[in-house]
Amino acid sequence: MKIKVINNGHHALPKYETELSAGLDLRAVLQESITLSPLERKLIPTGLHIELPQGYEAQVRPRSGLAYKYGLTVLNSPGTVDADYRGEIKVLLVNLSNEAFEVKDGERIAQLIVAKHEVVEWVPSEELSNTERGAGGYGSTGKK
Repeated sequence: MKIKVINNGHHALPKYETELSAGLDLRAVLQESITLSPLERKLIPTGLHIELPQGYEAQVRPRSGLAYKYGLTVLNSPGTVDADYRGEIKVLLVNLSNEAFEVKDGERIAQLIVAKHEVVEWVPSEELSNTERGAGGYGSTGKK
């Protein structure tokens, strides 16, 4: 799939780090480092603007290593970039650890996954089909 991209940053375009990776790593584009205190959140610019085809979205997701090692994650995970959005892709990072974290220019801060999606047409109804689970919600299937 080919996607038009404007790179207003000073880093190379996102790339897949391995042959079978699903996500493209997004890098911070910063004039100077940003420190995230514990529980603080900030929008981090990437310098990227994209033109997705109709029927597709881009999802901004956390990087597992940053989440595991430093408690850094994407607050609205996954963040959705709609096909009609043309603004800069920014990453809403939050520091869930007990220590400050410094985000440096060029650091890989999140991953971007492009996915096809369907458009829903609602069909109003008075009832839904029965299933074994029924209305069982949170925790209804147990732990084991």
